[in-house]
Amino acid sequence: MKIIFLGTNGWYDTKTGNTLCVLIETRTEYIILDAGGGFYKIGRYVTGQKPVYLFLSHFHLDHVIGLHTLAKFSFPQGIDVYGPPGLKRFFRQIINKPYTMPFAKLKMDLRLHELNKKNSSPLDVKFKKLRHPVTCYGYRFSLENKIISFCTDTGVCKNLYHLAKGADLLISECAYKSNKEDNNWPHLNPRSASQMAKAAGIKRLALVHFDSNLYLTLKDRKKAEMEARSIFRNTFAAIDDTKIEF
Repeated sequence: MKIIFLGTNGWYDTKTGNTLCVLIETRTEYIILDAGGGFYKIGRYVTGQKPVYLFLSHFHLDHVIGLHTLAKFSFPQGIDVYGPPGLKRFFRQIINKPYTMPFAKLKMDLRLHELNKKNSSPLDVKFKKLRHPVTCYGYRFSLENKIISFCTDTGVCKNLYHLAKGADLLISECAYKSNKEDNNWPHLNPRSASQMAKAAGIKRLALVHFDSNLYLTLKDRKKAEMEARSIFRNTFAAIDDTKIEF
């Protein structure tokens, strides 16, 4: 299994990277996590005809802005898109004039699936609401005997812990610096992310979704990594195009 961090910023693209997008490649499928500014890079890696699944956490622009590049792709297998309720309405509004090419004119099939208690994907995946001002899902995938959890745009909450518990890798947001918290706009910082990781008994923590207005340089991320490692040693701050393998 390969994991490629195509975008690791939060809020907006800067010289430190694109907004959030992560690609997981297994022996049998490609799984894309969020469609921020790094989404345009998926064509570098989706080269075969294995199924492609896109999971959206929520519809804030820094997590979906890359969808305007869908017109450049023509994967013969198409893409199955999963996300919170409202997904279909969102696509009708955004993948349309005047914002981008209309949905019906794309060169490949997009199959939209709103996740709820009555349906899910063919993958072994669990999803729960996280702590954010809008509906935001975190995901927990069982893939090739590994647990990969993806939790972005959240404050500390029980569902975050349940999704992370015992994971081989938790891809966790780290929007704030350690001296910042905001109950009106919940996000994690290096300390809260690493404390939660330690409590949940995960094996490895990847920090992503660094607020571009706070993390101005990659040195800022390195400092966050060191702060997190003082609590949970097996932590790294991801940068764009980081690749790891299991």
